[in-house]
Amino acid sequence: MKVGVLGGGQLGRMLALAGYPLGIHTRFLERRSDCPAGYLEEVTVGAYDDPQALETFAQDIDVATFEFENVPESAARFLSGRVPVYPPPASLGVTQDRLAEKRLFEELGIATAPFRAVDSLDQLHAALDALGPPVVLKRRRLGYDGKGQTVIRSADEIAPAWAHLGDAAGVLESFIEFERELSLISVRGRDGEIRHYPPCHNVHRDGILNVTIAPALDLDATMVAAAEQANRRILEHFQYVGVLTVEYFVSGSALLANETAPRVHNSGHWTIEGADASQFENHLRAILGLPLGSTRAVGFCGMINLIGTVPPLADLLRLPGVHVHLYGKEPRPGRKLGHLTVFDATREGMMRQFRALRGVAMSMEI
Repeated sequence: MKVGVLGGGQLGRMLALAGYPLGIHTRFLERRSDCPAGYLEEVTVGAYDDPQALETFAQDIDVATFEFENVPESAARFLSGRVPVYPPPASLGVTQDRLAEKRLFEELGIATAPFRAVDSLDQLHAALDALGPPVVLKRRRLGYDGKGQTVIRSADEIAPAWAHLGDAAGVLESFIEFERELSLISVRGRDGEIRHYPPCHNVHRDGILNVTIAPALDLDATMVAAAEQANRRILEHFQYVGVLTVEYFVSGSALLANETAPRVHNSGHWTIEGADASQFENHLRAILGLPLGSTRAVGFCGMINLIGTVPPLADLLRLPGVHVHLYGKEPRPGRKLGHLTVFDATREGMMRQFRALRGVAMSMEI
């Protein structure tokens, strides 16, 4: 079996690694061959909107998927005329557009922050009047890892915020004072079966995921059930196949959907060692029509992203129980270079290991 993956970054790399024990091979479409996934498997070099590159890429693959949501929806639709494409291309179109995503939450009855569409400076003024400060102005498209968004705390900040957006179409959202951020990773098979991983507690730094604790500690069962129901509604709306992640804010007793990722997710890297079947393995199982694996956590996990630089490998490997994943990327500020995980059967044991790991990892300027 061979899976074609649009994109050759670290998520594609981890999909390839998950496929090897099952005899599944991958081919990637990427602009450069020296990408993280390119060290493992075949790469078709070309642009995502190049029909000839897409034709070459589609040869001899059984199914196509994508490792990030900013590939053109048109590329996924082009491929769908040649091979099955999962998740469905329609899910790309919605998750690439924050306004469409927010409207989907409303349509499906999923709680989210109040919002307004903003296409001009005048509309921004009107939206601020309607929502009241503080608010967050976000690009409708191509915003990720905290990019393309600005907090507005007064009317005096409207003009610079609009300039920062670059006169692009945007969405204005009420600023949510949240206690913590969660993500729920779910998978749906071709047969409609749905499974959920335990919710994760995420901590971001400068808009980039820094730390994940899984399962999220001290989370009310009713909140878990609400997140699972919301994810299920999205999965069934699209007749989705594959892994889907929804990020949530916890504000008091409220659970508010923030954004959706139609793919394997950074906050699910802990599942490689910490779940019966990882998110990467289950994504492959789902899109190939294979039975889904168990999403049970085998213990408690802490994960740290390595951003910008990597501590000395020997220092990391001296720590008991640490799992090191490096992506083969050149260091630069704000770039995800790898991740580290620790596990224990008990919450206390995991937190003890995690504090030691964090002491080493955070000693670097990451």
